[in-house]
Amino acid sequence: METISCKVKGMNCSSCALTISKYLEKKGMEDVAISVATEELSFNVPQGTDAGEIISGINSLGYEVVLPNQGPATKPFYTTLTFKFWFCLVFTAPLLLHMWVSWHWLHNAWIQLALTVPVYIVGMLHFGRSAFRSLRNGMANMDVLITLGATAAFAYSLTGTLMNMGADYLFYETAAAILTLVFLGNLLEERSVKSTTTAIAELARMQHTMARKIHVNDKGQEHIDEVDNSALRVGDRVLVNTGDKIPMDGTIYWGSGHVNESMITGESEPVARNEKDKVIGGTILDSGSIKMYITATGKDTVLSYIIDLVKQAQHNKPPMQKLADRISGIFVPAVLGIALVTFLGWYFIGGTPLDVAIMRSVAVLVIACPCAMGLATPAAVMVGLGRAARNGILIKGANTLESFRNIRQIVFDKTGTLTTGKLQIGQWKAIGMDDDTFRSLVFSLEKYSSHPIARSLVAAWKGVPETVLQQVREHKGVGMAAKDKEGNEWRLGSYIMAKEATTEDSHSIYLLRNGALAGWIDFIDELRPEAKNVISQLKSNGIRTILLSGDMRRKCEQLARELGIDEVFAEQSPQQKLEKIDDLMQSAPTAMVGDGINDAPALAKATIGISLSDSTQVAMQSANVILLNNHLGALPLALGLGKHTYLTIKQNLFWAFIYNVVAIPVAALGFLNPIVGALIMGLSDVVLAINSIRLRFKNVNH
Repeated sequence: METISCKVKGMNCSSCALTISKYLEKKGMEDVAISVATEELSFNVPQGTDAGEIISGINSLGYEVVLPNQGPATKPFYTTLTFKFWFCLVFTAPLLLHMWVSWHWLHNAWIQLALTVPVYIVGMLHFGRSAFRSLRNGMANMDVLITLGATAAFAYSLTGTLMNMGADYLFYETAAAILTLVFLGNLLEERSVKSTTTAIAELARMQHTMARKIHVNDKGQEHIDEVDNSALRVGDRVLVNTGDKIPMDGTIYWGSGHVNESMITGESEPVARNEKDKVIGGTILDSGSIKMYITATGKDTVLSYIIDLVKQAQHNKPPMQKLADRISGIFVPAVLGIALVTFLGWYFIGGTPLDVAIMRSVAVLVIACPCAMGLATPAAVMVGLGRAARNGILIKGANTLESFRNIRQIVFDKTGTLTTGKLQIGQWKAIGMDDDTFRSLVFSLEKYSSHPIARSLVAAWKGVPETVLQQVREHKGVGMAAKDKEGNEWRLGSYIMAKEATTEDSHSIYLLRNGALAGWIDFIDELRPEAKNVISQLKSNGIRTILLSGDMRRKCEQLARELGIDEVFAEQSPQQKLEKIDDLMQSAPTAMVGDGINDAPALAKATIGISLSDSTQVAMQSANVILLNNHLGALPLALGLGKHTYLTIKQNLFWAFIYNVVAIPVAALGFLNPIVGALIMGLSDVVLAINSIRLRFKNVNH
C-alpha cells in the first residue's frame, strides 16, 4: 500500500478539508489525514489504484496538490483572498453608502448594476466555481450556500432593472455585500487559523540554518566551509561557536558550552554540554565553542521526529469531533431545505411580497456556517499541541489530549523516573574471586543492558578488562544471564533473582555463579529535585499517586514516605506491572510514568503512557506522551493542557452548534438582514480561533 503525503493549496476553511476527505474516502483511500492550517494531506492508496488519478481528482475539486520536492507554482497577487476582498470592497462601499446618503446617482439601478457586476464575477469565480465542483462530485460545501444566496439577490435585482420594476426590486448591495463580507470572513479565518500553528511553525523554521563544516587535509590541517545544513551527512564534523544554531543532531568531540534548548525541551535555563555529550539540531549555543560529529540528519533528527509526531497528532480526530463531522456532512442539504421552506412559507402562507420572501431565504443561506463545526476541534488541538511542544511535552495524538481529562490516578516507576537514574556506586563485595575479576564480569554483563542501573555502572567502570561471555540475554525486570567459556553460568540482577542464594535483601544487585552468591553491589540513587513538588501538585488536584517498581519493598516504601505517595507496589516483574495497571484501570482511568524496557508493556496498557526523554527507545515508542526535557516538572502542565484543550473543544463545539441552532431560525423568521447575516457568518469562525488561541496563555495548572 502506497502512502501519499503532500500539500494542498486553495483550502480556505474546514469545509474544504471535509470535501477533500470525503472525496478520498469515497474513492477507497485509507487513513486520510488533512489539516487546513498546515495545508497538509496524507492518505494510503490501496493496491491497484492509480495514485495519479486520485491526485488529479483532488485538483478537479478546485485545489492544487503539491507533492514533496515540488514547489507550488507562484500565483499572482490578484488570486489571493486579500486582493479579492479589497477589490470587492472598493465596489461594495458605494453600494452600501446609498442607504445613508441621498445622492441621486447612487440610487440609479444601472449604476448599481455596474458596481455589482465586478464583485459578482469575482465572487462566482471563487465561490461559484468551488460550489459547482463540489456539487459535481456529490459533496455540497458551504460555497453552495454563498453562491445561491448572492445569485438569488443579484438575479432578483437584475430582473427588476431589466423590467424597470422600480426601487423595490433593487438588492444589488445585498449581493455584493454577501460576497465581500464572506471574503473578509475567509481572510480573517485563514489568518486566525494560521496563527494557531505558530509554535509548530517556529519549530519548523529551526530546521534550516548554515553550518561550519570542518575539512581535514592530508597534513591534518582543518579548513572551514560554510554550507547549508541540509548538505550535511552522518559522520561530518562541524564547528559551532557562541550564538550559532546547532545544525543537526550530533556528539561533541572537542570543547564545551551552554546550550539553549528551550524551543525543544521547554527548559528556560541553558544546559551545560561537554565532550561526549549529545546535542540537538536547532538549539542554540549560548556560550562556548564546540566541535561535533553529525549523528543524524533530515527525518532522523530529534526535531524532525517532534514535528512529524505533532503533525500526526493534529490530524488525529477525537471522538467528539467525529459527531460534528457527521452533522457537517448533512448540513448543507439541510440548510437548502430550510431556505426553500422559508421562501415558500413567507410567500404562500405568510403572504409577504416576493422580495421579502427571497431576502429571508437568502438570509438563511448566508447565516449558516458548517465550517464552525469542522474548525472547533482542530483549532483547539493545534494550539494545545503547539504549547505542549513549546514546553517540551510531545503528545502523540488528539485522543491523548481528550483522555487527560479523565485521569484520576498516576502510577510512577522508581529508578530513572522519580529518581535521577544517575546512580553512584556505593559499597560492593566480591565473594570467591578477586576484585578485578568481579568488576570485569559485572561490566561485561551490564554493557548489554539498557536499564538505568546498568548504564550507571558501565559509565563508572568503563575501561576495565572485559570477560568473554556467550549466550548473553536479558530477563526484563530480573537481570542478565550468560555463560563463560568454561561453562559457568553467570547471573546478575535484583534480589528476586538471588533470593535462593541469600537471605540478605538490602543490596541493589547480586552476582551469582552457578546459582551461588559471588558478590553484590550497592547503589546510591538521588531523588529528582522536582519529584516532591510534582507529587504535591498532583495530590492537590485530586489525583491519586502510586509507586509501581521492581525494586525492594523496603526501598520503595521509604521513597513513598519521603515523597508523600499514596500507595506502593514493590518487587513487581514486567508481567506483574502489566497486570497491576490492568487492575488499577478497572477502578479509574490511569496514567503510567516510566522509563525502562520493563515499563514498556505497562506504558502501552495504561490509559496514557508517559515517558521521559532519556528513556529507552522501546519505552518512548510505547508511551503516548514524552517529556522531552527529561524533567517531571512538565507533568502537571501536560495534565492541565489536556484538560483545558478538551474544555476549549467543548466550548468551540457548543458555540458552533448554538450559533447555527439560533441563527438559522432567527434568519428564517425574518429578524435578520442578509448583509448582517453574511457579516456574522464571516466572523463566526474567528470566534473559535480566538477562543482556541487563549490556550497559549491560559493558566492550565488547575
